[in-house]
Amino acid sequence: MNKLERADYIFKTLNRLYPKPPIPLKHTSIFTLLIAVILSAQCTDIRVNSVTPKLFSKAKNPKEMVSLGVKEIKKIIKPCGLSPKKSRSIYNLSKILLKKFSGKVPKSFEELESLPGVGHKTASVVMGQGFNIPAFPVDTHVHRLAQRWRLTDGKSVKKTEIDLKRIFPKEKWNKLHIQIILYGREYCKARKCYGLYCQICKNCNPKRKKPIKTKKS
Repeated sequence: MNKLERADYIFKTLNRLYPKPPIPLKHTSIFTLLIAVILSAQCTDIRVNSVTPKLFSKAKNPKEMVSLGVKEIKKIIKPCGLSPKKSRSIYNLSKILLKKFSGKVPKSFEELESLPGVGHKTASVVMGQGFNIPAFPVDTHVHRLAQRWRLTDGKSVKKTEIDLKRIFPKEKWNKLHIQIILYGREYCKARKCYGLYCQICKNCNPKRKKPIKTKKS
């Protein structure tokens, strides 16, 4: 298969396996989605989803989050790791949302990425899953699988995002991003498939004999 044929096969396979993929992080608003994505840095979605109900029962909007304070935020989110940094980011971005954006999460990459603790990947998740604006967030799963499927050279996360956006239709990005993550967790795990054993890896690379070494994000 050439690259376009592989992309078509991957797209069809993922659609068959995950026709209606759920958004992994539980949330009730774009603000709570933003907070959940920040908490997910170097933390599993399962753990984030176990912590956020308590946090959001006390603070589900920027005003309540500021009132909660850094100390209490830190205490609640401690199981997610990096709690000193994350709690400051959550508190400070809540203050900025109140001061600059009337308490609402801004609807642009530039404004989102100006907020404390919000990088391009976080902004991409919020734009795609929150505002339904086409985006292709590249996390460790997406970066790894894109290399195993020879859709990118893996030189950088930024390069992987550019390559995937060139290959797949814009209207498919938001759904496809989640589908790849789910597939990576279930079938093409970091320390199991190695680009050799899962259905997509075998069909996309039938002549591959040795494990592929992917570059980290």
